[in-house]
Amino acid sequence: MKRILKPVTYVIAALYFLVDAAFMAIAKPISDWLARHVVLRRLRAWIRSLRPYPSLALFSVPVIILEPFKPVAAYLAATDQMVSSVVTLIVGELLKLVLVERLFSLTRDKLMKIPAFLWAYTKFRQAKAWLEATEAWQALRAISKAARQYVTEMKKSAPVAFRQS
Repeated sequence: MKRILKPVTYVIAALYFLVDAAFMAIAKPISDWLARHVVLRRLRAWIRSLRPYPSLALFSVPVIILEPFKPVAAYLAATDQMVSSVVTLIVGELLKLVLVERLFSLTRDKLMKIPAFLWAYTKFRQAKAWLEATEAWQALRAISKAARQYVTEMKKSAPVAFRQS
């Protein structure tokens, strides 16, 4: 039984991290925009004043609160409520990642003082570097880049084509 479940567990974990990586491509620009435009100086100062373990506890809050959105989305999909399922998954995942990204950027130095967190973060970075070095990842990046270029070209040519007709 262990021989069967071990590869299945790896596949599920890989899919989970791939979904998070895909959403992070969207969440990072949102997080950066929020950092530039939403000024919450007192809150930011309070977060930065926290010591390492309270920072870790705060960092965990969005994950604990918003991670259950995934099983809720799966339940909605299983009950043929596909639009609600997709909206729930996208909103929950983006909100979680944006909050985690902002909190991590504010507390990174403190979190790295916790040996277990530093170890886990190092392993995460190694896994991410390995994933990004794979042929499949490189192919997906090339396809994504080509799609973005195509959309950019379409945006440039659409007004011209619209005016000519």
